[in-house]
Amino acid sequence: MIIKLQRFALTCLLVVLIPACSSIGLSNPFGSKSSVLPGTPKDATEYVCDGNKHFYVRMLNNGSDAWLIYPDHEVNLAKSSSDSNRYASGVITLSINGDATTLNDGEKIAYVNCKPQLKK
Repeated sequence: MIIKLQRFALTCLLVVLIPACSSIGLSNPFGSKSSVLPGTPKDATEYVCDGNKHFYVRMLNNGSDAWLIYPDHEVNLAKSSSDSNRYASGVITLSINGDATTLNDGEKIAYVNCKPQLKK
């Protein structure tokens, strides 16, 4: 009985602590209504998509990685071995194709017709 109670308490503790370790919030990380960066991050390109959605990309490791930057967190995407313009990490996929760049995060978030903005 004591062992079952300890397991239950440990499970409850893990359920409470695991979300606290996550760097991904429950809100839409790509939404334009969340906090806005004060400007383009250093060495990054801003992409503006349909619906005035936007994100930033910084290329790293001679193009082997794309660092995806949005207001509340950042994610490293590794280059796909099968497609030189595709970068992915888990369910996040970035396909860089000039003015037809797309960003997908699973089935819920899809940004299309993303265009790189000229650096000022």
